[in-house]
Amino acid sequence: MSWLEVLVLGLVQGLTEFLPISSSGHLRVVSAVFFGSDAGAAFTAVTQLGTEAAVLLYFARDIGHLVATWFRGFGSAAVRATPDYRIAWLVIVGTIPIGVLGFLFEDAIQTTGRNLWLIATTLIGFGLLLGAAEYYGRQRRPLRQLSVRDGVLMGFAQALALVPGVSRSGGTITAGLALGLTRPAAVRYSFLLAIPAVVAAGLFQIPDVFATGGPGAQPSPSQMVVATLIAFAVGYAAIAWLLRYVEHHSVYLFVWYRVALGIVIVALLATGTITAT
Repeated sequence: MSWLEVLVLGLVQGLTEFLPISSSGHLRVVSAVFFGSDAGAAFTAVTQLGTEAAVLLYFARDIGHLVATWFRGFGSAAVRATPDYRIAWLVIVGTIPIGVLGFLFEDAIQTTGRNLWLIATTLIGFGLLLGAAEYYGRQRRPLRQLSVRDGVLMGFAQALALVPGVSRSGGTITAGLALGLTRPAAVRYSFLLAIPAVVAAGLFQIPDVFATGGPGAQPSPSQMVVATLIAFAVGYAAIAWLLRYVEHHSVYLFVWYRVALGIVIVALLATGTITAT
C-alpha cells in the first residue's frame, strides 16, 4: 500500500463513516477507481477505530453518564425506571445482531460482499429507503422515548451494514426515522449504537490487516496508524457537522448522492473501466 493510498483512504473513512452514505462502500470504490485494488474489509474495520475514538471523545459526557446510570441501576429501582437506563441497555441489546451476524458471515463479508455490483445496488436501494423514511416518518419522538422494540429493530438495521454500500449510520437512521424518531434522535442513537460493535470489530481484525497474503492491501504498522489518526481527526469534524445539519435539514442530500454514486459505479462497471471484484 502506498502512502498516497493511506492518506486518501484515511480521509475518505473520516468523511464518510458518520454520513449515511457507507464508508466501507466508499473505501472499496475509491480503492478500485484510483488505485486499482481493494483496501480490504480488515483495513476498513481498523480505520474505523479512529472514527469511533472521535465518537468517544465527542460524546464523552453522554457516554460516561449512560455507563454510570447503567451501573447504578443494579442497585436502584428508581434509576432503572429512567430513560437513560433503558437507552444504556438498548445500546447493549442493539449490538447483538451485528455481533452474531458478523461472526457467522465473516468470510462472505471479506470476499463476495465486496463485489462492486452489489455495492452499487445497495447504495441505490438503501438510499431510496432512506428517502422514503424521511418522507413518511412522523419524526415526533425524542431519544428518551426509545423503546425496546426500537432498539432491537435499529440493531438489526445496523447489522445490514455488514454488506458494503448499505451504511451503518444509514441503516440505523432509516430505521429510526421509520419508527417516528426525530432526525437528531435517530442520528445520536446511531452514534451510540455503533461504539461497541465497531470497536470490537476493529480490535478483532487488527491481525488480519497485517496478514501476508490475506484479502486486501497489507499496510505497514506506521501506515495503519497514520490512516487511523486521519480518520479520527476528520471524523470528529464530520460528527459536529452532521449533528448541526440534521437539526435543520432533511436527509435528501444523502439520498440523491447515494443514487448518483450508485449509477456512476454501474456505468464504470458496464464500460469495463473498473472490475467488480
